[in-house]
Amino acid sequence: MTKIGLLSDTHSFLDDAVFKHFDKVDEIWHAGDFGSIDVVTKLQDFKPFKGVYGNIDGKDIRLVCPENLRFHCEDVDVWMTHIGGYPGKYAPQVKSEILIHPPKLFICGHSHILKVAPDPKLKLLHLNPGAAGKHGWQTVRTLMRFSINGDRIENLEVIELGVR
Repeated sequence: MTKIGLLSDTHSFLDDAVFKHFDKVDEIWHAGDFGSIDVVTKLQDFKPFKGVYGNIDGKDIRLVCPENLRFHCEDVDVWMTHIGGYPGKYAPQVKSEILIHPPKLFICGHSHILKVAPDPKLKLLHLNPGAAGKHGWQTVRTLMRFSINGDRIENLEVIELGVR
């Protein structure tokens, strides 16, 4: 079993509570819009880390984080990108690939909208952890924790970090 901490859209603000909430996870995944290379570095120094760059991220972050990251965690095919859309309305830059070769878990950020949505047509689960930073229109900062156990995604938790 692999325990995952998932966040996105920190926009240069990394709440100290993230480290408390992710203390017992095995890996941290960030779905883009770090805002600062310092956020990347702090997360990399804390736990094994995977991340994709977002539309606000500069060259320094783009050199260490790709736009799209497709990988396996245990037996789950995972695709993480910053701007990906959601079931029924995937972003043009991912739509053709996701329709031809859908992952089991599709993770995006960008919208600042917390979303957990199955796509029964493509047999995937879409996750957007919302925004963990203070920039944006969201009223509550959020992140997620979950486990991957073989080919199953389990124990999904939404954590509220407080008001923006």
